[in-house]
Amino acid sequence: MSTYMPKASDIKRTWYIIDANGVPLGRAAAKAATILRGKHKPTYAPHADCGDYVIIINTDKAVLTGKKLENKVYRWHTGWIGGLKEIKYSKMMAEQSDRAMRLAVEGMLPNNTLGRKAATRLRIFKGEQHNQASRNPVKCEL
Repeated sequence: MSTYMPKASDIKRTWYIIDANGVPLGRAAAKAATILRGKHKPTYAPHADCGDYVIIINTDKAVLTGKKLENKVYRWHTGWIGGLKEIKYSKMMAEQSDRAMRLAVEGMLPNNTLGRKAATRLRIFKGEQHNQASRNPVKCEL
């Protein structure tokens, strides 16, 4: 018995839609990262890009459990001297909930070319409306 090696021509990519309404941010992000990597398929191979497309809607209605909304802070550095910036998640979820979701999903993907390629298949929308209806996405249950 030999090991299955998926080829690029064998990979069939489908579109999934995740509704983050009332769902914890991390739970929705973990499900999206799993689908983007292709780990939900029986033909998964860690060295091959066999993931699917993911649409996440209603990110403005996603929740953070515990006291993360008040205590959690996102920090980044601009590269300049004294350029440490930070934003609290209470402000980020109110103004840029799509950015918070993207940061969560991309943090769960590998930091290599496979992860960067998988991140291009992610579409995030704040509200209920999205522009990918022609793709006929399959609803994904959390």
